[in-house]
Amino acid sequence: MSILDLRRAADVSSPTSLANKLRGRRFALFASLVDQLPRPVRIIDIGGTLSYWQQRGWGGKEGVQITVVNLDAEEVISGNVTVKSGNALDLSEYADGEFDVAYSYSVIEHLFSLENQARMATEVQRIAKAFWVQTPNYWFPIEPHFHVPGWQWLPRRVTVAMLMRFRCGWRGPVRKREDAEALVDEVRLMTAKELRRLYPDATLWREKFLGLNKSLVMYSGFDPEQK
Repeated sequence: MSILDLRRAADVSSPTSLANKLRGRRFALFASLVDQLPRPVRIIDIGGTLSYWQQRGWGGKEGVQITVVNLDAEEVISGNVTVKSGNALDLSEYADGEFDVAYSYSVIEHLFSLENQARMATEVQRIAKAFWVQTPNYWFPIEPHFHVPGWQWLPRRVTVAMLMRFRCGWRGPVRKREDAEALVDEVRLMTAKELRRLYPDATLWREKFLGLNKSLVMYSGFDPEQK
């Protein structure tokens, strides 16, 4: 598969792309879990967007109220979805258990360090009775942000140098070394072992693609008999 083919496959704006089809399959599992909960359901999406919920058909969904928090987001209210500025590492404006579900899609790997990922995990489990956290698998051979096979296993100096010279996925080429270093350092893919440590009481779901674990989801709290 060529680099151009990888970009097309990873283009979530295209309804026919592989990435969008996989996203739809993941969301179908999430929706089946939420269907078990009594209405109304209050969902907080950490790091998401309004367009994501509209694309999934949940904009205006009856019995569901969604709060989306994202860095530097402008406040928008569209039907049942409210978008607000917020930081995944500090959601102290929200009370313990304020939401029924905390949802996060491909966010936790963008927090630079395991320490920050642990801070987000603490907030996720504090503010909601149930949660769903998805992230790409560290051991899947195609890195989903830079689209380079084995990117996450290469030395940092090599990935920085590559990003300064070439377009890698949706990023680059980057002229300044410090900018390239920041882009490389931002993405820290996680393993199942690390996720289990941060979410010890959750169920781990491994999404399969070509027999390999492409992404990982930790979820908990959706069984009404456990409430």
